[in-house]
This record gives sequence, C-alpha cells and structure tokens, in this order.
Amino acid sequence: MTKKYNALVNTMDKSIKDNIAVREMQDMDVDEVLSIEKKSFSTPWSREAFQLEVAKNSLAKYIVALKDKKIVGYAGMWLIINEGHITNIAVDPQVRGQGIGDILVKELINICKSLNITAITLEVRKTNYVAKSLYKKYGFKEAGVRPRYYSDNKEDAIIMWKEF
Repeated sequence: MTKKYNALVNTMDKSIKDNIAVREMQDMDVDEVLSIEKKSFSTPWSREAFQLEVAKNSLAKYIVALKDKKIVGYAGMWLIINEGHITNIAVDPQVRGQGIGDILVKELINICKSLNITAITLEVRKTNYVAKSLYKKYGFKEAGVRPRYYSDNKEDAIIMWKEF
C-alpha cells in the first residue's frame, strides 16, 4: 500500500503540494491528532482508539495533512471487502477554510480507487452543512438517515454514499 499511496500523494496539484503534505498516519502522530479531535468534536475518540486504528486494525487506513511539518488535519476509513467507510475527518479549527478538508477527502477517494474499492460511505450530522457540501462536491449522495445517531445531542446522521 505504501508505494501506491505515495504515488497518489505525488499526483496532487503542485500548488497544494507546496503548502500541504499528506502521508499515512503513524503512531507518533496520535498526540497531535488527538488535539485536533478534542477541538473538533463534543465526543472525541480516545487516544487508545486512535492507537488501535493505526497499529492493529488491518482494515483501517488513516492519513494526516501537514502544513509546515505540523499536523493540521486527519482522516480515516475502514476498507471492508469492496467498500470504504469514512470513520472521521477533522481539520484544526485554526486552519479551517484553507482547503485541507478537501485535500483529505480527495486522498481518501484516491486510496479507494487505487485499491479497486467500488463504493465509499459515511455518516454526517444533519446540521453539518459545510461537510455535506464538501462531500456532495465529490459525488456523495444522501442515501438515508440514522435517527438520534450522535450520543451528545441525539442529532440524526445523514448516510451518504459514493459509487465508483
């Protein structure tokens, strides 16, 4: 996966590559990722959850975005048979609006295509209009609702799918 993955990262637009680097998440990244996670979500994942995903879950693929050698965002998914399931995407609030989330979504899609994954799915808060707009930009379509999905406020999740 590493050679294919690195080749994908190298195909990004030069202007993006000049400012943002993307690579696979490593165990040493967990502290910075956890910091972004805590700033981004009311019910953040634990350190142990990220460590298990990176070190032990053979179905998981996680990436980080770096700006000036500092992690500014991350994304992860599970690859099960021929489908990808995006588990989380977050960008540090200090650098939101700079296209980093866009880069992360694009890279997850590229990884799926390189591995012959035929569809990718995710859940997103019903009121997260920014994220839903980003996903729609890449061809995700709303396909259902998970009522009261989020434990913090019982908000519904919109299920979105993209087929390749």
